Amino acid sequence: MKLNFEHHQTAHCENGVASNLLLNKGLHLSEPMIFGIGSGLFFVYLPFLKVNFAPGFSYRPMPGAIFTKAAKRLGIKIKRQKFSNPEEARKALEKNLENNIPTGLQVGVFNLTYFPEEYKFHFNAHNLVVYGKEDGRFLISDPVMDYVTSLSEAELEKVRYAKGALPPKGHMYYPTYIPEKVDLEKAIIKGIKDTCKNMLAPVPIIGVKAMRWVARSIPKWAEKKGTKETNHYLGQLIRMQEEIGTGGGGFRFIYGAFLQEAADILKNEQLRELSKEITMIGDLWRDFAVDIARVYKNRNSKSNIYQELSKSMLHIADLEEAFYKKLSKAV
Repeated sequence: MKLNFEHHQTAHCENGVASNLLLNKGLHLSEPMIFGIGSGLFFVYLPFLKVNFAPGFSYRPMPGAIFTKAAKRLGIKIKRQKFSNPEEARKALEKNLENNIPTGLQVGVFNLTYFPEEYKFHFNAHNLVVYGKEDGRFLISDPVMDYVTSLSEAELEKVRYAKGALPPKGHMYYPTYIPEKVDLEKAIIKGIKDTCKNMLAPVPIIGVKAMRWVARSIPKWAEKKGTKETNHYLGQLIRMQEEIGTGGGGFRFIYGAFLQEAADILKNEQLRELSKEITMIGDLWRDFAVDIARVYKNRNSKSNIYQELSKSMLHIADLEEAFYKKLSKAV
C-alpha cells in the first residue's frame, strides 16, 4: 500500500501536516496561511507543569489546536481518534490506508529513529503523516524532514504511545470534508482577531503577560535555584523558541509571512507593514536566544547577565503588546 501523497518540507510539523493533508485533497494553502488562520502565534507559561525538569513554556497553543481552528474557520471537517489499545490503533490506521486516506498522527519525538540525536528529547506533540505500508513498514512523511522515511510497526507503536506530558494515546486525524469554495478573507480576519485576543489576554499565564512573568522570573531563578538550574530553564525556553519547528523567533517569522499573504488577499497595506514589524520582533527573539545560548555554554562572564536577559524579554513583550494592538485595529 502506497498512496499518492506529495511530501513538502515545512518549518513546523502541525502546520506542515495540515497543509500536506489538505493539498492531497486538492486545497492548496501555504504553511503560514494555515498557521495564521489557526491562530498559531501564542505564548504560554506553565510553572506548575514540568517538561524535561523545567517549567512548561510554549510559543504555540495546545497540540491539534492550530489545525482544528483553521479547519473550523474554513468549513473543513476533521475526524480525530484516540485508542487505549495499540493494536486497535494500528488496525484503524491500516484501514485508513486501505481506503486511500493519508493520516496525520501525533507522536513522541524521543524515539523517532530517523531524527538526528541532537533533536531527540521528550516532547510528545510532534506530528507526521502515514501515507502507506510496504514490507511491514509504515511510510512516513514528516514535514520537518526534507525526505520521506519509514518506521516498523514496533517503532511506530512506540512513538504513538510515548509516555510523559501530553501523551499521544494513539491520536490520529484526517480531513473528511472540504467545501468546494473556502472563504479565505473571513477566515483570515477571524484568525487575526483570535491571535490578538489571546496575546492581549488579561490572565498571567498566556500572551504578553506570561512573557513578562517569565522575564521577571529569570533573576529570581538565579537567586533561588542557582546558575545550573536557571540555565537549564533558559535552555528549555530557547529550545521551544528555536528548535521545535518554529521557523525561528518563536514562530514570528512564519506569522510575518502569513501577514504578507493576508495583505494581498485582503488588499490591506497595513498588514504588509505589520508583517515587517513582527519579523523585526522575531529578530529580537533570535538575538535573545543567542544571548541565552552563550550563558548556557558559559561564554558570557557578565555578573548581571540574568538581569540583562530579563530586560531584553520585557522589551520584547512591550513591542509585542503594541504590535497586537495595532494588528487588532488593522482588521
